[in-house]
Amino acid sequence: MILSLGVSGDGGIPLCMGLHDGNRSDTVDVPQAIEQSAALGLDGLRGIVADSKAYTPRTLGLCRETGMGLVTLVPRTCAIRQEVEGWGQKQVSLPLLLEKAGKRRLDTPRRWYGRSVTRQVEVEDGEGQVTLAPIRFVAVYSTQLAQRHAEAYATQQLKEAKSLATHIAQVQSRQFACQADAEGAIAAYEGRGLGQRGRPATPWRYHEVRYEVKAHRQHQKRARRGRPRKGEEPQEEIVYQLKVSTQALAAPVATFGWLVLATTIDASICGDAQIVRAYRDQTVTVERGFRWIKNPAAIHPVRLEKRERIAALAMLTVVGLLVYGLIQRQVRQYLQEHEATIPGNKGETDNPTATVVFESLTMLIRLELSVDGVTVYQFHGWQAHHERVFQALGLPSLIDDGLETQKNDLAMPKGP
Repeated sequence: MILSLGVSGDGGIPLCMGLHDGNRSDTVDVPQAIEQSAALGLDGLRGIVADSKAYTPRTLGLCRETGMGLVTLVPRTCAIRQEVEGWGQKQVSLPLLLEKAGKRRLDTPRRWYGRSVTRQVEVEDGEGQVTLAPIRFVAVYSTQLAQRHAEAYATQQLKEAKSLATHIAQVQSRQFACQADAEGAIAAYEGRGLGQRGRPATPWRYHEVRYEVKAHRQHQKRARRGRPRKGEEPQEEIVYQLKVSTQALAAPVATFGWLVLATTIDASICGDAQIVRAYRDQTVTVERGFRWIKNPAAIHPVRLEKRERIAALAMLTVVGLLVYGLIQRQVRQYLQEHEATIPGNKGETDNPTATVVFESLTMLIRLELSVDGVTVYQFHGWQAHHERVFQALGLPSLIDDGLETQKNDLAMPKGP
């Protein structure tokens, strides 16, 4: 089972949920999810932002037919992505589309540069007919992504170097009876042969590996056991071995940091900067929603077989996420409108998560005392930021008269 989740762009509030068969193709599930989202008829719904699985000819055709806007990442395996990336790399300069502060105080700002271009690609209509249609693509260069690509390249190159050292030791220890056998082994190592079990060998991605055949003489192993006879001359034979030389490939820095977005929204309605911002907002909406379900929700493993029960459990989980998201959005909006803050994980913040709000309330302690029919409530730990949280959520204040409230117990006579 696969859980699909659609959330709003302003706070990540769950809007729709779906359960799909994990064995079914994404080309079937994604168009159905888009049709369900369009059927909601929500006011202000301008489009859908999805991951690379949404980039299919049928999805593009459906969004063009229904007028639903779509913003999605083009998979790296698509030829159109390589074409648009190459086009973007040839541009002399690209306008700045988005800039955000670094995650840490000393980090450099994160910037996204890009420009859109229109290309003819295949789209599929409801009857299965495939035609060419103009689709808008945005070639984006991200400084943050370029840094991540460079770090990943260095890590993978170091990891491959360790595997390559083991490979070299194995190759150079082999001996061949003739040069033809040695050259056949080179063909297998370079991926030009059938390889093991009929599968071609995987070439090295981060190193250039060269093989060379070397012949040398050595004493031939005697056919008989025991000490050789007196005066017996040792026999020699020619054996062939492979010598391996390697060189680390230079990192293709020019290709780092690039991504391509596809959209069915016209440039006159939504500019390039808005497209990039909408795609980037996934990390603070739907991605955090899934992360909350996996970690803070921490649902214990439950064995369920019927689809109805699985759907019920998923529904309860999403309802919990709905409450969590509403609390988080309300508190953030209130703090930003009133230019106020509350204590966060790293000092004062006006953009807290709901988890931070819950943790701030755990410091409250309520004592209930009954004396002569009068019930006295005392609250300890109440601070000014608690008042701001309650006002943001529209809740009545727990403290009406200093740090103490009184409530008469109707079952007991009133005190003096």
